[in-house]
Amino acid sequence: MTDIVIKPRAKVRTKTERPRLHKVILVNDDYTPRAFVVAVLRAVFRMSEDEAHRVMMTAHLRGVCVVAVFAKDIAESKATEATDLGRSAGHPLSFTTEPEE
Repeated sequence: MTDIVIKPRAKVRTKTERPRLHKVILVNDDYTPRAFVVAVLRAVFRMSEDEAHRVMMTAHLRGVCVVAVFAKDIAESKATEATDLGRSAGHPLSFTTEPEE
């Protein structure tokens, strides 16, 4: 008598890797008015007055501040939008992006 062994089929699950997130960083400058920076943070990043003021002051004191973390394309478009708002008003306001560790 032969024993028949039935093995269940192994299901191969492919894990899709989550896209890397990117930080939007506010770079301090000594020329853009603080109130303007707060207005841009509120408009582009939908921050409250207090939160925008806190981010602006952190960048002012430390030189840079992480504003938010998004998927790469969203982070780049928000950084560009915020920088362009500063440029159109004649300010050297600058936002950059970098991958999150």
